[in-house]
Amino acid sequence: MGQNEEEKPHISGQANSPMTAPAHALTFEQVAQELNGNLDDGLTESEAKQRLETYGRNEFGEQEGVQPLKIFIGQIANALTLVLILAMAASFGIKSWIEGGVVAAVIVLNIVVGFLQEFQAAKTMDSLRSLSSPTAHAVRNGNTQVVVTAEIVPGDMVELKTGDTIPADIRLVEAVNFETNEALLTGESLPVRKEINKTFPDDTGPGDRLNVAYSSSTVTKGRARGIVFATGTYTEIGQIAVALRGKSSKRRQPKRDAEGNTNFGRWMQAWTLTGSDAVGRFLGVNVGTPLQRKLSKLAIILLGTAIVCAIIVLAANDFKSQREVIIYAVATGLSMIPASLIVVLTITMAAGTKRMVQRHVIVRNLKSLEALGGVTSTMIVKKAWIPGRGTYSVGASNEPFNPTLGDITLTEDQPKNIDFQNEKSEGTSIDPASQPAQDPSLVEYLNVASLANLATVHEIEGEWHARGDPTEIAMQVFASRFNWNRMRLSSGDNPRWHEVAEFPFDSDVKKMSVIFHDSESQKQWVFTKGAVERVLTSCPVYAAGDEILEFTDAIKEDVLSNMESLARLGLRVLALASRTDIPHVEDNEAELDRGLFEKDLVFRGLIGLYDPPRPESAPSVRKCHEAGVSVHMLTGDHPETARAIALEVGILPAKMSEIPKDVAKVMVMAASEFDKLSDDEIDQLPLLPLVVARCAPQTKVRMIEALHRRKAFVAMTGDGVNDSPSLKRSDVGIAMGQAGSDVAKEASDIVLTDDNFASILNAVEEGRRMFDNIQKFILHVLAENIAQACTLLIGLAFKDKNNLSVFPLAPVEILWIIMITSGMPDMGLGFEIAAPDIMQRPPQNVCFALLFMKSY
Repeated sequence: MGQNEEEKPHISGQANSPMTAPAHALTFEQVAQELNGNLDDGLTESEAKQRLETYGRNEFGEQEGVQPLKIFIGQIANALTLVLILAMAASFGIKSWIEGGVVAAVIVLNIVVGFLQEFQAAKTMDSLRSLSSPTAHAVRNGNTQVVVTAEIVPGDMVELKTGDTIPADIRLVEAVNFETNEALLTGESLPVRKEINKTFPDDTGPGDRLNVAYSSSTVTKGRARGIVFATGTYTEIGQIAVALRGKSSKRRQPKRDAEGNTNFGRWMQAWTLTGSDAVGRFLGVNVGTPLQRKLSKLAIILLGTAIVCAIIVLAANDFKSQREVIIYAVATGLSMIPASLIVVLTITMAAGTKRMVQRHVIVRNLKSLEALGGVTSTMIVKKAWIPGRGTYSVGASNEPFNPTLGDITLTEDQPKNIDFQNEKSEGTSIDPASQPAQDPSLVEYLNVASLANLATVHEIEGEWHARGDPTEIAMQVFASRFNWNRMRLSSGDNPRWHEVAEFPFDSDVKKMSVIFHDSESQKQWVFTKGAVERVLTSCPVYAAGDEILEFTDAIKEDVLSNMESLARLGLRVLALASRTDIPHVEDNEAELDRGLFEKDLVFRGLIGLYDPPRPESAPSVRKCHEAGVSVHMLTGDHPETARAIALEVGILPAKMSEIPKDVAKVMVMAASEFDKLSDDEIDQLPLLPLVVARCAPQTKVRMIEALHRRKAFVAMTGDGVNDSPSLKRSDVGIAMGQAGSDVAKEASDIVLTDDNFASILNAVEEGRRMFDNIQKFILHVLAENIAQACTLLIGLAFKDKNNLSVFPLAPVEILWIIMITSGMPDMGLGFEIAAPDIMQRPPQNVCFALLFMKSY
């Protein structure tokens, strides 16, 4: 963790020991000089050892892991156990050893069973944790060595390759076609292309520091070398982990006047409230889930009732201090206490936990399973539009990498004029292999789709495989459908196309380009793909059939309108363009100015890519609605794309036109629009947005807070580090076990091992079954105990010759009824199967909502 990490706040982008500027604002030579590192030979073993002692291990701090003592204390510190302890103390106080021993046995049984079950659940979750990569390749003494990740130190030279998990925050020194997936940190799913020679202003955000590779990110392509400048909790992801571990103070602060002053009376009020909060936490009346709070309050009510019953027994016998009277008073009081409640509750939840493991749900905290009973709240190309030619539609296939499957239809209409709900409007089927020979404009379009593309699609032993970025794979499969595969065009002994240079995707220009030499025409071409708005600014002309025409404002609006039409289908839309009259470029020529090549392009068309929801998403959402659970989707997609997906899976109602305009307007909002609203304005909305597009981490937190203000009980799903604050803020945090970060799992209560939204329904159903069974148990045991208490109290009316009450049952018999004839059968209720209509009922007693991220 490093020494003195709490002394001063850490500045984002700085090293463990602060440099003159953040690493992204310095050249890599300057970073090496500041850290006393060697860019060629790395550190010596002695230097690395010394720095390890100075800065500490490369870890996110002390990991709590399984804490038996904390679990044990939690089993004791609850209201029901307190009631039993008081009864035991009273029994031993009058030397009634048998009765006291029976009560003590009940207490021990409750504590032992609860401890063992929760300890086992904690160990199960602990086994899922894996922080960072276990080893890294570091240069020490001039040689590349495999070093334990926890022993990486600032100044280490680290080598990275495709598939590696980055062990620390690194200022890149060398990068070849190097991209990383930073979704765990920034929430952006697309790989980020790194550039070593650029520097950025000090206040540049983490997502825009293209010369830095972040701890816990993964290398998706290429290789790189870099110098470590931050380790452990000084990394960007480490800072988030520290913030999540920080415990908020439970001490109430005094109210202050306008000048910020306070007085003794306000301090006394704050201390009193702090004390009452502490008592409430101990008794469980202001912490935990609604069911736990209700049970704690029930225990306090029953304690009061038990005391009243005991007083009645004593009063009926003139408060005589005879041993038999006191024992009977204690036993009568105990008859009101459901002594087996804790055991039944714990066993029911533990059994539910084991059932959940079989249904791909790991319950990290037993309380969350109970809480869920109350919860209320690969890409493929689908469309291609070529101006002057028409719109190609690609049929679905069960093999997304197989370019030989899926019908292709062609219509001369533009996307904005097509009724995609009507299959006939999508045109007639065509033979894709014969199309390029008939249509020169299609050839130019396919050249961009296949060559401005680093993905490969190939067949091995009858099976189709693909490698590369998902977006590029989808485009390559589409081009291959027309037999226009990149490998066929640019590989082999005598290929027509030879790659000369590449301009990788840049988040600033939002374009990717390649330069190819055409051996037939002896010309060089630049092929470009990227965001529609950005590509259009580089295209003064467009291809319409065999003609090249100048763009007008009306035509550009037409293109944007077609883009919106495709986005409304839930497609991610890119623009394709090319140019041939470019300056001559030699192979691997360095320091090319991409601005000279990515201008005066010819617009070739649009391509729409579809990221299909899982098949179970729509049925799962429908079942949520049937169960009274509202579903909200927060995503980084374009608003029209998000709207289309939400309609497809059923988050938005199918007949939006029949909904009042003021309600329909707020169902889908962009985060920028939502974030501008004050809390009061959000509370005045007719309903909270069901879809929020282009959202940031803070947007998710504000949505949860808004749901809470509407008395909703919120479950939140997520996988990235940026989801962690909202996971922690929600009532039940649900993390993804496969794609989820360790920080997100730490912030969650439940982990889905299959990353499947449908598994949440399994957990909700199990939570409801458990809640239903506990309710049955409580009704049964209270009816029995009240009847028993009434029988005992009625017996007080009968007196013997010494004017003492004639007790119908001996104290031991009372305890026997409570524990054996009542307690054991009660436990069977905890294992009852779920009622057939349990998922058609509304949530128990309170409004609930289910909030989830786009994780299909």
